[in-house]
Formats: sequence, C-alpha cells, structure tokens
Amino acid sequence: MTTGAVLATGALTAAPAQAATAPTISSKGAFLMNGTNGKTLFTKSADTKRLTASTTKIMTAKVVLSQPNLNLDAKVTIKGAVSDYIVSKGASSAGLIVGDKVTVRQLLYGMMLKSGCDAAMTLADKFGSGSTVAARTKKFIGKMNTMAKSLGMTNTHFDSFDGISNGANHSTPRDLTKLARSAMKSSTFKTVVKTKKYTAKTITKTGSIRTMAEWKNTNLLLGWNGTLGVKTGSGTEAKYCLVFAATKNGESVMGTVLTAPNEAKRTEDVKKLINYGYAKIS
Repeated sequence: MTTGAVLATGALTAAPAQAATAPTISSKGAFLMNGTNGKTLFTKSADTKRLTASTTKIMTAKVVLSQPNLNLDAKVTIKGAVSDYIVSKGASSAGLIVGDKVTVRQLLYGMMLKSGCDAAMTLADKFGSGSTVAARTKKFIGKMNTMAKSLGMTNTHFDSFDGISNGANHSTPRDLTKLARSAMKSSTFKTVVKTKKYTAKTITKTGSIRTMAEWKNTNLLLGWNGTLGVKTGSGTEAKYCLVFAATKNGESVMGTVLTAPNEAKRTEDVKKLINYGYAKIS
C-alpha cells in the first residue's frame, strides 16, 4: 500500500512536466515557434515540401500590404475574367459580382475570411503589371516568389495567387510559419485575420450600394485560447492545413500544420500544439 501511495504521489508530481511533453499529431507536417523570438518549439517533417492550398493567400496579402503608397480604400472593379476563373476551377468564392467596385481592404477581408479566390485574383490583377489579366497575375506570382526569397523561405515556390496549384505550388510548415510571423507585423493584416465576420458594402455598376452576404471566417479556432489567426486551407490533395498564431498572458506562439487527414484532426492538432507551446514557454 505504501509503495502504491509513493508511486501515486510521484505521478502527481510529474504531471506539470508532462504538460510540456511533445504531442503526437496526425498532420503529416508541422512546425511551432515562439512568436516573440522565433525559437523553434516543435517540428514534424518541418522542411518537407507540401501543397499549401489556401494558406497561399497569406503571401498574396503580404505582397499587397507591402506595396508602396498602398491605398486600402482604392476601388477595384470586378472583372468578368475573375468570374470565368472561379467557374472553370470550381474555386471557393467570396461571391463578388462582376462590375461591382470593391475596395482593396474589402478584397483582403473577402480573401482571408471567406477564402475567396475571386478576391485573390482581383488583388493579383490589380497589383501585377502587364497589358492582360494573365500577364498581370503572372507578374504578381513572381512578386510572391521574390518575397518568399527575401523572407528566407528556402523550400517554397508559388505558381498561383490562391493555392490552386498548377503543379509547382509548395511550401513547408517552417516556411509558412516564417511568413505568418512577418505578415502578423502588419496591423492591417492582424486586424483582418482575427475578424470572425465582415459585411462588405460594394458599389454596383449603376452606382447604388450593394450589401454583400456576410463573410464568416473559415478559421473556427479564432478566440480559442488566445488564437488570433491566421489562415485555413483545404484541397483534395493538400488535405487540411492551418497556419495559426495565438497569444495568451504575454506568451506568443505561431505554427503551421499541413496535410491533416480531416478538419477535426486539424483542429485537434493545432489545439495540442498551442497548449504545448504555452507550456514550453512558461
């Protein structure tokens, strides 16, 4: 009996240390860092290249927000080419309507909350250069790759503005977390990605105001245990991905999970990593 009591006491004393035991996760790739100093807290195939799905849109937003003299209230007209693209790809959409004038700020919300590929393409077309939509979006993707290099994302290549890969769109959990850390330094980006829902008012061809259907953030972890963002992704091959950031009691963690088998497992993995990160830092 006494031995049992001693063992029981030992188990109780060991419990706090176990709080920082590295979790087992089902995502094929993962990375976690201390958001304050960039120190690595957890890795699982952190440098293996994988499809990124809509987490790609973090880079699209980063490039837009890095434009010199950016006017977030500049109005952009939604083109027919955008609607054609969404239909041809069966892509996720913010429901933007051809001919409507939408601000750059609204496009960022439509892209990051609703994961609208229509918003992503409109931004790529607006901030690329060239005489055609195809040329401008291609030039914009070039800017995404230049930005990736400048951030030290050595295992990353983008071939799309929205994550619908043309065969050469890949990154790693470590690289995407580096990107998130950089993007979260922008107050505009941070405000957008932590927003749970947003209603845009656009201007129609006739000049009247159109109130769009509410955009709900696809990141259902927002607000849980200090979660502030960043972006979900999913696809047939990419499976389920999430780049996340959380801050609680002054402790900041950021990370990425790629290729989780389903949405529930993705959520479970991220929760485990956030809790583990806090425990490691404290």
